[in-house]
Amino acid sequence: MTVIKALTIAGSDSGGGAGIQADLKTFQELYVYGMSAITAVTAQNTLGVQGVHPLPARFVVEQIDSVFSDLRPDAVKTGMLYSSEIIAAVAERISRYRVDKLVIDPVMIAKGGTSLLKSEAVEALILHLLPLALVVTPNIPEAEVMTRMEIRTIADRREAARRLHDLGAANVIIKGGHDAVNDMITDIVYDGTSFTELSERRVDTVHSHGTGCTFAAALTAQLAKGTEMREAASIAREFVQAALTDTLGIGSGHGPTNHWAYAKHKGVIV
Repeated sequence: MTVIKALTIAGSDSGGGAGIQADLKTFQELYVYGMSAITAVTAQNTLGVQGVHPLPARFVVEQIDSVFSDLRPDAVKTGMLYSSEIIAAVAERISRYRVDKLVIDPVMIAKGGTSLLKSEAVEALILHLLPLALVVTPNIPEAEVMTRMEIRTIADRREAARRLHDLGAANVIIKGGHDAVNDMITDIVYDGTSFTELSERRVDTVHSHGTGCTFAAALTAQLAKGTEMREAASIAREFVQAALTDTLGIGSGHGPTNHWAYAKHKGVIV
């Protein structure tokens, strides 16, 4: 039996809806063995982020080295990296270990508005990490920050995808969940040559905490298993749609998505 493995390098969410916790739940639901290197510890729940405590960059590296020395992952995902020092350290290790399946979820702002990435770290992410990415998965606000352009239309999203590809990412997926105008959510997938649009009907729910982390984790799991990019993105889109549709309904604010909904409704693709 071959065990497929994936590593997430991200922050911890004490409420369990996003970050490391969401990633590991998603990996497990898609039959991928999950490992982690924690970059920061947050105190948060569905009402917001009450505190952020970043770990020293050297200890993030120590965690990555421990994983690669014994349990080399088939794919790696990054989430909340917080600082330019951590980003540079992670990029160095990704290069050293010649990771060819790197998924970058450029986590910048929590659902409640708390900044999860220092302003000066954005340039470090673009300069050091983006050229190593097999795929980057920003939402619309994140893509706006990274490309320094306003994104309002599908044409804008395509242009932003081109710019991110030009900055070094082999593939770009711009998620459409922040488009408040349309009833359909459309994700744009760009491979440097052609575009694919993945659309699902918007789910009217406040229980959407962790959707970005969950999407990127599902994508990582499928890529680790050898799934082609467009199909992996489609499965990730279905995974999130199920997680939003079959809500858990817990918490007093932005509740978490339901990470077991996909297996319950669609069956796991191994």
